[in-house]
Amino acid sequence: MAHRPKRTFRQRRADSSDSDSARELSAEPGAPGEQAALGSAQEGPELPRRSRARGGGRGRGLVWASSRRCARAAPRLDGGSNAPESRTVDLSTDEEDGTHHSSESKDDQSSSSNSSSSLEEVNIPDAAFIQTAYRKRRLARAQEDYISLDVKHAFTISDMKNSSEGPESEPDDHEDTIQFTLKPQTLRQRMAEGRTTRNEETSEDSQEDEKYQDIWEQQQMRKAVKITEGQDIDLSRSRESHTVKKFDVSISFPPINLEIIKTQLSTRLAGLQDTHRSHLREYEKYIQDIRSSKSTIQNLENSSNQALNLKFYKSMKVYVENLIDCLNEKIINIQEIESAMHALLLKQAMTFMKRRQDELKYESAYLQQLSCKAESSTNGSLAINEKTQWILEEIESQRAQRRQTSVLSGNCTHQEGTSSDDELSSADMIDFQKSQGDILQDHKKIFEDVHSDFCNIQNILLKFQQWREKFPDSYYEAFISLCIPKLLNPLIRFQLIDWNPLKFDSVGLKQMPWFASVEEFIDSSLEGSKKEDSSDKKILSTVINKTVLPRLTDFVEFIWDPLSASQTTSLITQCRMILEEHSSCENEVSKGKQDLLESIVSRMKKAVEDDVFIPLYPKSAVEDRTSPHSKFQERQFWSGLKLFRNILLWNELLPEDTLQELGLGKLLNRYLIIALLNAIPGPDVVKKCNQIAAFLPEKWFKNSAMRTSIPQLENFIQFLLQSARKLSGSEIRDEVKEIILILVKIKALNQAESFIEEYHLDHLKSVIEEV
Repeated sequence: MAHRPKRTFRQRRADSSDSDSARELSAEPGAPGEQAALGSAQEGPELPRRSRARGGGRGRGLVWASSRRCARAAPRLDGGSNAPESRTVDLSTDEEDGTHHSSESKDDQSSSSNSSSSLEEVNIPDAAFIQTAYRKRRLARAQEDYISLDVKHAFTISDMKNSSEGPESEPDDHEDTIQFTLKPQTLRQRMAEGRTTRNEETSEDSQEDEKYQDIWEQQQMRKAVKITEGQDIDLSRSRESHTVKKFDVSISFPPINLEIIKTQLSTRLAGLQDTHRSHLREYEKYIQDIRSSKSTIQNLENSSNQALNLKFYKSMKVYVENLIDCLNEKIINIQEIESAMHALLLKQAMTFMKRRQDELKYESAYLQQLSCKAESSTNGSLAINEKTQWILEEIESQRAQRRQTSVLSGNCTHQEGTSSDDELSSADMIDFQKSQGDILQDHKKIFEDVHSDFCNIQNILLKFQQWREKFPDSYYEAFISLCIPKLLNPLIRFQLIDWNPLKFDSVGLKQMPWFASVEEFIDSSLEGSKKEDSSDKKILSTVINKTVLPRLTDFVEFIWDPLSASQTTSLITQCRMILEEHSSCENEVSKGKQDLLESIVSRMKKAVEDDVFIPLYPKSAVEDRTSPHSKFQERQFWSGLKLFRNILLWNELLPEDTLQELGLGKLLNRYLIIALLNAIPGPDVVKKCNQIAAFLPEKWFKNSAMRTSIPQLENFIQFLLQSARKLSGSEIRDEVKEIILILVKIKALNQAESFIEEYHLDHLKSVIEEV
């Protein structure tokens, strides 16, 4: 629709100068038509509101205006004034009724088809047609019949005359000739007609605006109303617009009983319960999210100053980076010093081993020559004999010094072969101390140019302790307990360079500074965090496993001498302390511990195979206790017995089956028993047997119900019984009681009872009964 320019009209006052002219204009024949046109223009906006169709109001407005002008123009030709007014009123009234009926029918048609009405072209009827329609409408009302909308009957002026015979008929002025040519209109009439047209257009515009406004309101109402309500409204409209369908009785439905209803209700209830459970889970999840959010908010609110936290993290990062750089640079020097000290100790151990092997070789060769009574007369053999003689004299002087040292120490029961042979000569001792001093001097220079915060274990752990106290969450999330052992590894190795676990006076691990610092750090972690499952308590076991055990394993494999009683005792003390501390922190057996124990067993096997040598000589050569053959055999037996004792000292650290196989199966049965069988029965043999029984761990014989000893001691028991039989027939009878006591100690009770009953030694039954 094209936009028209807005027109404004100024209302004249009643007392204006144009009032006379207006009255004159109203007296003219065209004045009533003009008033009717103006009235129809004013009444125009009311009618389209009922139709709600585009263009309908405008069409009816045109019909109204044209019909009224035509109806009023016809009488104006005859010059009547009152009759046209009455006809105008009646025509407008009838016109309204017709218009209402037509508009309602059109509205019904537009609402059923759901389409917008379009402007239809309207043919303006003449006065005769209007009069005929008016008459027929009146007749229809009187007969209570319907009003036909299509009037196609021919009509004449005579019919118009007949229709005017009623009491409400108009005057017979219409019988006059109708003038179809309009009089020329004056300027004032044309202005009034133009004003009427503009008013009609304005009313049409207002009607369209109101129509669009109503459409917009309906759209907004549809959006606000729920879908179900909209469906109900549509259903109500469809029910109103369509006829109600009758129910078909012929349709059959499935039977319904209580079981079906119960099943449906149960299914419905199960579905509702599942929905309820899902809602509960969502509710719990939301509650958990709310709690988590509240805790996060509280933590953020309680955090003091983010700038300080960031500053601490930055400083800690810089510190750790500098510490790693420092240790990476110093680890090379630490490895060099460590290797130099290890090489020096290895050289010393190889010196002791070579000297013992040389002494054994030369002395055995000398005794072999004596037993064969073969003396060489050549110069070469004489030179060898002189060299051998010099070596033997040197060996004898060293043994004399050892005996003197044992006597001064208060050991009156010292036996040849049990003393330690790990002493150095004065020249060798000076060289060793000088080399060791140089290494330790270089050792001290490693961290001379390093600040204590980067080389002192206590200061390093203090830094991490501050982190753990201020920000425990980030500390544990960073797995610092796994990083600390790696950081401390070079510094602990630096402190262990001068540590020798084979020395009798060596410092224990618990007395070292690093051990005390780590223990203090762990204790503060357990007290501060109140967490029994804190990961920091594994730091000490990890340090021992990664740093101490590998160094201890190197000592066992390359430096430890199993025949040395002092080295074995010191090593067992250190290993027991380390393994007990490690087992208290670590439940499972670590690889470092397994490697250490395997190295100990392997080294003792090698000692049994390489260092045990007990020669067998004729009884004529060993009957004399002062003969070199007897002395050499005695020394070698007591040396093997010392190794037997050193092996059994590991009974609480090594498995029992391993010790029994190594100490009893390989050493006792293969070497010591054979030497005892070759010896002359007597007090010396009983003394040796007593020493063997004394070295056996009491843990193996604690079972009170045990009547037979362990299988590996069967050869030893048979030798004791054989010796007791030999001694019972001689004058030496006190040693028989000693043998019975040995049998009772090793739980060979059945053999002891059989021997007592066989030889009627009733006075010895009390010994068995006391057990």
